[in-house]
Amino acid sequence: MNVTIYDVAREANVSMATVSRVVNGNPNVKPATRKKVLEVIERLGYRPNAVARGLASKKTTTVGVIIPDISNIFFAELARGIEDIATMYKYNIILSNSDQNKEKELHLLNTMLGKQVDGIVFMGGDITEEHVAEFERSPVPIVLAGSVEETKKVPSVNINYEIAAYDAVQSMIEKGHTEIAFVSGPFHDTINRLYKLEGYKRALSDAGLPFREEYIIEGDYTYDAGIDSWGKLSALDNKPTAIIVGNDEMALGVVHGAQDNDVRIPEQLEIISFDNTRLALMVRPQLTSIVQPLYDIGAVAMRLLTKYMNKEKVDENIVVLPHRIEYRNSTK
Repeated sequence: MNVTIYDVAREANVSMATVSRVVNGNPNVKPATRKKVLEVIERLGYRPNAVARGLASKKTTTVGVIIPDISNIFFAELARGIEDIATMYKYNIILSNSDQNKEKELHLLNTMLGKQVDGIVFMGGDITEEHVAEFERSPVPIVLAGSVEETKKVPSVNINYEIAAYDAVQSMIEKGHTEIAFVSGPFHDTINRLYKLEGYKRALSDAGLPFREEYIIEGDYTYDAGIDSWGKLSALDNKPTAIIVGNDEMALGVVHGAQDNDVRIPEQLEIISFDNTRLALMVRPQLTSIVQPLYDIGAVAMRLLTKYMNKEKVDENIVVLPHRIEYRNSTK
């Protein structure tokens, strides 16, 4: 049978209130009494009931994290940053995988709220009006990590994706490239449609270069999508000499597809990817990549959430972290 707070109080010959004060670290307990209670807790193997404590305090010290795909290294690194800060602030995590499905995202959101979480970190590619309406109805704070909500009503932590894409394209233009393709993630994702693609277009426009529709390939973030994207680009009469790729996994596919066609990288084709995950180092040549500080995005999002949960002052609810390009051997 489960050991209860009543069992500990009876065994230690103290009140249940005293046991509660010891468990919660209240200093108003005599050292000798604290020692006796802790010894009984250890001997009986008592574990405080988080649900019962939550009912009493109206806090469960639990945070829900909704993530599109835990198997994706991008989200795994974000989740690690969330977990570390949650642990630092003594919050437990309930992690759910949404499979990038809107109905499942909304279902998980309500499931988390039903579990009485104190707050939610949400990651999703397409934040719709329906999402925002649910967020605004939430009785607990919600923070977006690596996800953009256009109206800026919902607190979020990101980089400036438009400028990051602009910087990548501009760096290729400065090297003399005029035939620059963009292999993107799905365009139903706000970040790809409104920010990365627009940064790509603006860099071309500022350099007086034409925008070519055939140089835009939509993928699904996977290695196979990268292979397929290269197949489409290599079939063009005017083949690109440089490619910006929306994430590292697709970039690996582009690299291997090109190499299978005996294209030398970076001599004949230069490639810059987004994200700078560990995958960027697992290919030869190693990828030049836009450094999106994934761990930091997760960590800052969780810290921002703790501020909301604890009613601390929040100076900025939309946090934009710096990015840079890490140059490696897929560019000259």
